[in-house]
Amino acid sequence: MRRFLYIDMASALPVSVQATKDRLQVAAIDFGTTYSGYAFSFRDEFLKNPLKIFTNQWKSQGGSTNLLSMKTPSCVLFSPEGNFHSFGYNAEEKYMKLAMDDQHTRWFYFKHFKMLLYENKNLTRTTKLTDDKGLKMPAHKVFSACIRYLKDHLLEMHATTGEGLKLGEMHWVLTVPAIWDDSAKQFMREAAVEAGIESEYLSLALEPEAAALYCRYLPMEKVVSSAGKASIESFAPGKRYLVLDAGGGTIDITVHETLPDGTVKEVYKANGGPWGGTTVDKAFVSFLEEVTGPEVMQIFKTTYKGDFLDLMREFEVKKKTMSPNEDAEAKTVFRMPIAIHETYRTVHGTDFRMSMLLQQDIKDNVTFTGDKMRVRPAQIQALFQKTIDHIVNHLTDIFKRPEVQGANMILMVGGFSESKMLQNALKRSFPSKQMVSPEEASLAVLKGAVLFGHNPTAIVARMSRFTYGTDIWPIFDPTIHMISKLKIVDGEQRCADHFDKHIEVDTEVCAGMTFEEHTYFPLYTHQTKMSVKIFTSPQKNPLYIDEEGCSLLGKIVVDLPDTQTTKEKEVVVKLIYGNTELGVEARVVKTGRVLSARFDFLG
Repeated sequence: MRRFLYIDMASALPVSVQATKDRLQVAAIDFGTTYSGYAFSFRDEFLKNPLKIFTNQWKSQGGSTNLLSMKTPSCVLFSPEGNFHSFGYNAEEKYMKLAMDDQHTRWFYFKHFKMLLYENKNLTRTTKLTDDKGLKMPAHKVFSACIRYLKDHLLEMHATTGEGLKLGEMHWVLTVPAIWDDSAKQFMREAAVEAGIESEYLSLALEPEAAALYCRYLPMEKVVSSAGKASIESFAPGKRYLVLDAGGGTIDITVHETLPDGTVKEVYKANGGPWGGTTVDKAFVSFLEEVTGPEVMQIFKTTYKGDFLDLMREFEVKKKTMSPNEDAEAKTVFRMPIAIHETYRTVHGTDFRMSMLLQQDIKDNVTFTGDKMRVRPAQIQALFQKTIDHIVNHLTDIFKRPEVQGANMILMVGGFSESKMLQNALKRSFPSKQMVSPEEASLAVLKGAVLFGHNPTAIVARMSRFTYGTDIWPIFDPTIHMISKLKIVDGEQRCADHFDKHIEVDTEVCAGMTFEEHTYFPLYTHQTKMSVKIFTSPQKNPLYIDEEGCSLLGKIVVDLPDTQTTKEKEVVVKLIYGNTELGVEARVVKTGRVLSARFDFLG
């Protein structure tokens, strides 16, 4: 079939070619919705002891408590002039001080902004982020500043330690959720390049894959299951297991099978949804609004930012330890800042502790002793219920799939996986499944990304999440095509909007695999560039690009040879699947000359 395409002169950045030399040093950046961090290791150490991975310990001295953690909050502060100021705990604490002096109104403060890349299905290079006050800044600038900070912090922290980190010998790995689309992945790659990481020395690692890789390297005594210690058979050849990466923003799920040579293949396409730990945080804030009223909480959040930060930090710690309690009188205690009491009295003219007696729906579950709010188990359970229901229902559907049969282990990783509420809910809902989690569940993705950087071929096959195809205008055939698609081009009858399938959804694809090559002609002889639009569909055999479910993913831009005839511009284009990012290759049919071809998923 001859495939004719319209000209499109839009520019795009090239997709990088994977560096092929040995990675003497590998550094990973896990840029999460709620927390971020970095880790690194040396090639010679990896060969002797793969788990000798260095991480950083982050300190907080703000609020009412000092904190030490292996990750830092994913929040960033920019000056009123739009210049980067600080990241993580430093950004939180500086912004808190500015707010106390009412000097924060012109500063840009962003938190939990990674979810934009999942939620925005029309992501472009000009997409903007909105901060907590409504101020806007280009998302690309915010993301690249955060990545640059983490990169520079790693290099600066170890510049004088004798560890010999060298930027020129470093291969970088950036973690991304497996359920992200290709435009979000390209956005992160371009942000990393802007942050000073050369594209040829950068890989993207899918978060649940990285976590699973880390767990496979762990001694079994470091991997604890619901039945005690996990056995080595859990990852034996032929065994299937589901990876549940429960992060702050998303739940990222994939199903793996171990192959005889110890490598891994994906047997069910990556999936999940926006049901991470931050949804429980939002439920907690909504509950406080019920207790105090929306107006009081709005004033509290905007005027007393330091107190609000302390309250949410306390909830973050307790969120992991809260569990279903059979004793209906057992209570979880929260210290309620005096600012809430004062704000309530200012707004309503009374003590909100007394007003609880009038709220029939919550008065039985909430009591007060001094500045302590005591909450009964039924109300605590309600904070988690909606989120847990989403996860359980989704897993129930997955375990019904024929390709998932035999997957009897759920490998739980990510910060939210440490929640007792989530763990207990999954044990009750899936009693026949073995629940397994590493001791450092929140670091599994980060450390696994380092291992992936040293061994990028550990995942040998993945499942295509969609049917991929291109938009072509073939000769119109009245026995096949809808009459509404008939168009006249240069005197010829053509079918507009035809979906030319490259690969079908749910197809197992080996890493670097290509399928049938597709040949394209430009519509006009004078074209110097040819734009091949890439579409996706959840259906196996879509006929047109505007069918329900079809989406424009982006385009491949091909630089055409400077020749006089359309025939001499006949080009073979093939997509390269099975890696963490799509690849593309184009060449002239007549001469075999390889052409410059690049993806543009961002417009």
